[in-house]
Amino acid sequence: MDLSYTLLGIVVGILVGITGVGGGSLVTPALTLFGIHPAVAVGTDLAFAGITKTFGTIVHRSQDSVEWRIARLLVLGSCPAALITIAMLAATGSHVKGGLINTVLAVAVILTAVVLLMGRGAVVRIAKRYEKYIANHRVPLTIAAGVLLGVLVTLSSIGAGALGATFLVLLYPHLPATRIAGTDIAHAVPLTTIAGLGHFWLGNVDVLLLASLLMGSVPGIVLGSYASGRFPDRIVRRLLATVLIMVGVRIVVFV
Repeated sequence: MDLSYTLLGIVVGILVGITGVGGGSLVTPALTLFGIHPAVAVGTDLAFAGITKTFGTIVHRSQDSVEWRIARLLVLGSCPAALITIAMLAATGSHVKGGLINTVLAVAVILTAVVLLMGRGAVVRIAKRYEKYIANHRVPLTIAAGVLLGVLVTLSSIGAGALGATFLVLLYPHLPATRIAGTDIAHAVPLTTIAGLGHFWLGNVDVLLLASLLMGSVPGIVLGSYASGRFPDRIVRRLLATVLIMVGVRIVVFV
């Protein structure tokens, strides 16, 4: 058990609970920079996310802040996509070298930072501009968003938070921030569980590392979920984006 990873779990748990953002976006890049193999970092973080976000979902459910119909539509696309991606990794063995995962990880981190810097307001304005088209195709677009998230999350463990929340804002701009976070976390549970089990099958989960992360994250995400909506969204997003840009650049350098 490593206390430094437990501390990382506490910080990440609180951030995930507050915003639905920050799990894989922070944990996986941090683990790779600490010398953990990219595939093991992704697999362990997915197992970590599947467990911790379950606690967050329980809290958000108690607060009635989950749109279950929307979460089910996302799952309809994301979970099959995750299974297909795991099968592709098993068939090609690309997870062993880690090159593909590192590349996707770097792209996902920087993309997440850009999304965070845009802010909810800018995304809502874009959504309202195309509201008529979105309204006529909301269901298939939600499923398609799930497919994209399924592939991205399985390869990098990033996307179920910031990017997932952004898709929800684009497709459902009238949902309040707390319900966006709750729905995002609820969708992430089956996705990260399936992807995490797939990586466990591939041998990419470090059980001791997972235990260290869980020691801190379980209480952290419960506290963060109760605090959801009580912190200035702009400040939280800018801080996360700044960290992610620095981490993303470092990963690019090491790829």
